[in-house]
Amino acid sequence: MQAAGSTFPKTRLAVALLGIMAGTGVASADELGDKLSTVVVTGTRADNRTVADSMQPIQVVSAKTLQDSGSSELSEALSRLIPSLNFPRPASSGFTGVIRPAQMRGLAPDQVLVLVNGKRRHTGAFLNTNVTQGRGSAPVDLSAIPLSAIDRVEVLGDGASARYGSDAIAGVINVILKADPDGGQVTTSYGQYAKGDGIQRHVDGNTGLALGERGSLHLSFDGSSNDYTSRAGRDLRNPGAPGYGQTTYRLGDPELKTGKLMVNGDYALNDDITLYGFAGYNRTEGDTWDAFRNGRASVYDAQAYPDGYRPTLSAESEDRSIVLGLRGLLGGWKWDASANYGENEVEFNTRDSLNRYLFRDTGSRQQDFYVGRLESTQAVYQLDLSNELAVAWLPNPLSVAFGAEGQHQTYRESAGEPASYYGTGAEGYSGFRDSDSGSYRRDLLASYIDLETDLTDKWRASLALRHDRYSDFGGATTGSLSSRYDFTPAFAVRGSVSSGYRAPSLAQQHYSATTSALNTAINAYQDQRTAPVDDPVARLLGAEDLKAEKSRNISAGIVWQPSKAFTTTFDIYHISIDDRITLSSNLNVQSAAAQAYLAANGITPGQYQSVRYFTNAVDTTTQGAELTAQHYWRFDHGGRLTSALGYAYNRTRVTDVKANPAVLSQNGLNLQRIDRRDRYGVLTDSAPRSKLSLSNDYTIGNWGFHSNLVRYGSFLAVSNSGAAYDQRYQAKWVLDLSTSYSLDNWQFTVGGDNVTDAYPDKRNSLNNPGHQNVNYISYSPFGINGAFYYAKVSYQW
Repeated sequence: MQAAGSTFPKTRLAVALLGIMAGTGVASADELGDKLSTVVVTGTRADNRTVADSMQPIQVVSAKTLQDSGSSELSEALSRLIPSLNFPRPASSGFTGVIRPAQMRGLAPDQVLVLVNGKRRHTGAFLNTNVTQGRGSAPVDLSAIPLSAIDRVEVLGDGASARYGSDAIAGVINVILKADPDGGQVTTSYGQYAKGDGIQRHVDGNTGLALGERGSLHLSFDGSSNDYTSRAGRDLRNPGAPGYGQTTYRLGDPELKTGKLMVNGDYALNDDITLYGFAGYNRTEGDTWDAFRNGRASVYDAQAYPDGYRPTLSAESEDRSIVLGLRGLLGGWKWDASANYGENEVEFNTRDSLNRYLFRDTGSRQQDFYVGRLESTQAVYQLDLSNELAVAWLPNPLSVAFGAEGQHQTYRESAGEPASYYGTGAEGYSGFRDSDSGSYRRDLLASYIDLETDLTDKWRASLALRHDRYSDFGGATTGSLSSRYDFTPAFAVRGSVSSGYRAPSLAQQHYSATTSALNTAINAYQDQRTAPVDDPVARLLGAEDLKAEKSRNISAGIVWQPSKAFTTTFDIYHISIDDRITLSSNLNVQSAAAQAYLAANGITPGQYQSVRYFTNAVDTTTQGAELTAQHYWRFDHGGRLTSALGYAYNRTRVTDVKANPAVLSQNGLNLQRIDRRDRYGVLTDSAPRSKLSLSNDYTIGNWGFHSNLVRYGSFLAVSNSGAAYDQRYQAKWVLDLSTSYSLDNWQFTVGGDNVTDAYPDKRNSLNNPGHQNVNYISYSPFGINGAFYYAKVSYQW
């Protein structure tokens, strides 16, 4: 099947689709006018700013566009539509396959801020420590937001810390919820991969209710059940062993069950004050799998499982959020006071497993283990005021907004059952120990001011300043200056400069995990530890209190709208980040010099095999460009075509790796805190530098046709074994197609994602001799599953 993807006639298809865009017809001003006149609330606090006159690059994705993407998952739908967004599908990469990260502009998942109705969304409790995209981050789980609840998504492609605080380095994703007081829709879908696995069942719905004449309530739900996929090769490790020659591994998407609820509403208490609020709940249960144990690595495996076994890694994630607020008008000032609370809990279990040394010492063949829980919470309290003031020396009113914000954050790690970490712990995923557990908290106070005005009828500018102070590490002051000049009604230039920051998360400061391995040379257990930065052994190996990442963003662009039916934008940007937070390499401390150094400082000799911790040891620079173009056509025969072209390019380089603390070199320790895999791969080139997308939506009568063609650029997998083992994976084209038919209130859709059955390149013979088991790497931006086909039915009222 791989050949289909590699021999796909890219040029002819692209020319054909572009030919459609250039087809004979009359351009429709109505659709584009509606799109460009959408009032945006992201990146500005001025009233009535639209997409067309934005000073910063912003894209608005409607609910219909999200639904037409073919995906029922917000992150994946956005990644198909926004070129600067990347949503990799890490295959069989532990719990990262269940709770997947999204990236923007090639930066870390926690360097993009997520808002819902303009309010900060809480981050997840799960910390990605695997060697996948987003390693070391604990970002927001976008997939917890039901697609059926969304009215539109505003994606700001610029730094925005001066307006929103921490995390807004790469940009901002603002999810605007549906608020209609009437109408609704129910949708159900069923799909399966061409290989015959990965069945996906989905149902969602939403409806609006009027609360008398003063308010409304909009309810949404979403449920899905997805089977696992597997693209593993044959197990050729040990001739004669259980499973030899068979497919014993599961390499692909996890098995997932999700249920999501969202409610959004408001109620006018009187002519000047409105009560508003929204709340959400999400529960995700996911199973993924570790490697098959065939009994050759341990005699205890062979005794307990003569036919071998494959541990199952299970995660149950619960997400809750609620926002309540009052907004109104007082003396000409608009005010908004709100309280915002969100929490995420993730419980981990290892099933169908074995604790080898529990079995050795007690004879217990316990198979299922509770391995622990992570919890995070965030409470945000905001007061915002805004007005337009006449200033004598300005030709137009000055939009003034200022406010204050308080946050309270907590993080808790709870130990698993003792059997999960006894000895070497449960196979697959060892439990959190009592020594790993803990509860942590911190507070934040912030204030901001935001000014914006039209300096002339062609020139507008904005200035924002913000100061944040955290109780655990200090403060940060950030600023932003943006401007736009319209040379003609059709052509404008825009640009901005800003400073930003990202506070180290509580998880990055305090997460702890310990596994043990038997060192047969000394016949003793040794710990492999992910240590908090204040842990004694981490301090001895160079760990320091984490600082905030500091960024500097510069961007410039043009906006060209030669007609009411066509618009295009082109922006370039430069982002430099100092003191970037990353998870260090595994520091091997088995050398005689390392053991002597640790023992001299009170660490039990032989206790540790390796240690890693979070560090500010890296500076990076990201440079890129983004192009968008949209054209709307109304043909003479009644058909309508909407075409959108997007292209994004970014390149991240590590510009500096800070030297080891002097105490290490003084004691003869040459430890590499950032290895070549992270420096030249995970932090830089393990995601495609470029992505090109071309989408078309054509309607005529009751019929609708959708296509989306995406070219994912090449990416590099870097090995710590040396440059000879590095492998570049070639660019791939992925085509999605669907057809729909509307009858009264019903709509029937059939479609296919990746209909050309494209696959990423297989791992080469150096990285996977004989192409056994793990044929594909987890970095692929479009997964490893091949073509997917589905049918969908919707009823709307």
